[in-house]
Amino acid sequence: MTSAETGPNTEALRQRLVDAVAAQAKLAQVLNDSLFSYSELGFQETESSALLARTLESAGFAVERGTAGIPTSFAARWGEGGPLIALGSDIDALPNVSQKPGIAWHEPLVEGGPGHGEGHNSGMAVCVAAAIALKDVMQRDGIAGRIMVWPGIAEELLAGKSFQVRAGMFAGVDACLFTHVGSNLETGWGEVQGQGMISVEYTFHGESAHAAAAPWRGRSALDAAELMNMGWNMRREHLRPQQRSHYVITYGGEQPNVVPSLARVWYYIRETDNENLRRNFEIANRIADAAAQMTDTRVERRVLGTAYTRHYNRPIAEAMQAQIERVGLPAWTADDQDFARAVQRAAGGEQSGLATTMPPLATSMTSGGSDDIGDVSWTVPTVQLRYPANIPHLPGHHWSCAMAMATPIAHRGIVAGAKVVALTALELMLRPGLVAQARRYFTDVQCKDAGYVPFLDPADPPPVHMNRDPMARFAPALRALHYDPARFETYLDQLGVRYPMLAPE
Repeated sequence: MTSAETGPNTEALRQRLVDAVAAQAKLAQVLNDSLFSYSELGFQETESSALLARTLESAGFAVERGTAGIPTSFAARWGEGGPLIALGSDIDALPNVSQKPGIAWHEPLVEGGPGHGEGHNSGMAVCVAAAIALKDVMQRDGIAGRIMVWPGIAEELLAGKSFQVRAGMFAGVDACLFTHVGSNLETGWGEVQGQGMISVEYTFHGESAHAAAAPWRGRSALDAAELMNMGWNMRREHLRPQQRSHYVITYGGEQPNVVPSLARVWYYIRETDNENLRRNFEIANRIADAAAQMTDTRVERRVLGTAYTRHYNRPIAEAMQAQIERVGLPAWTADDQDFARAVQRAAGGEQSGLATTMPPLATSMTSGGSDDIGDVSWTVPTVQLRYPANIPHLPGHHWSCAMAMATPIAHRGIVAGAKVVALTALELMLRPGLVAQARRYFTDVQCKDAGYVPFLDPADPPPVHMNRDPMARFAPALRALHYDPARFETYLDQLGVRYPMLAPE
């Protein structure tokens, strides 16, 4: 077997892998553009999941579909012996951010429809291109190791990965290389200064009655939901300032003259550490119980998803940083830079164009949001690569963030990301000492004083019903816009966009 320590021509092996990834550029573009055109919301990523699974299956991977009780989840595996390396990225779209790509002004593809306003259409193109190239080189050079490719489901709901973890999808994994769209080529290690989160729905059950003729015979579930919200809002002042929490009443009755017998309120509860997150969740549960007692109603709760805080592995991040420096940023064209500045102008951001220098390895990371990759990071040694498929200085979760995601900017960025992922996985397969270092960091540093205690109960089912109605509503319009790679070189060609279009003609 070849190893980095003893192999006579490891540098040539790395170059073969870089070339093998470059040979997958067309496939990566087709996957990227196809998922962009599908624009499927969380748990409804049917076409996206099916295309990815078929592609991996045709490349020789054994695909297990419907993992963790989620129809759009899968695990594609190949290889034998050696370490098991998991490659993953998210695939879901966002509501209400539909946008035609390659133009620098707001123009939805489907009015009011979903779109890839974060760029989740691109990450699995990175992983699939890296996995297929890595498999080809491993076969040619007799390298022992195993690859698992998996999609993050419903990340925008933070409702997928904790169920995948609970189902044992990561059992035996030695390292997880997770990718997320960004505007540079970068990684980091350590605890992320961000927030964990619990997504929970409280359902109150009461008794209906005529609201005018016999209100005393009713028990208002809506009153209970509103009392819970008032109680939580009063308690906020006496929680740590690090907490964040938000709620929406998703159902409160049908019409005013019927006492509502059913009401639902959906909460996101966030905190910067898992202990205080768990404490706040318990407080919310007590407030819900009290609201039910005050109104003679009954309350049920259902955890819809969770996100542990994130902690990334130092040895793997350092190995990935070396590959980032080897690969470097794409060579942006003048058209790419002009388009980036036009998009930044349309979004009201700094008009600096695309990144031309890379940051150093991050050792102190800050993120205002939450990400359920945290659950994976506390299960197996994990790192995250951000690859340059989007434009900097955009607001996030916004139509402007979809403008570049089916353009040459994205196509160049995903190939750069795939090279880094493939090279990092190769390092883990060639260097048993690196795998051991990663495990020691995970057990002796990251988990020294705290380990993973799931927020999910064993009986909490994945909420695969979510987003069914909006996807059914938009499906006919979206289906008419699906990318056809047999007829068109790129999705921009199919849409008749002459990249870059900086202003309406």
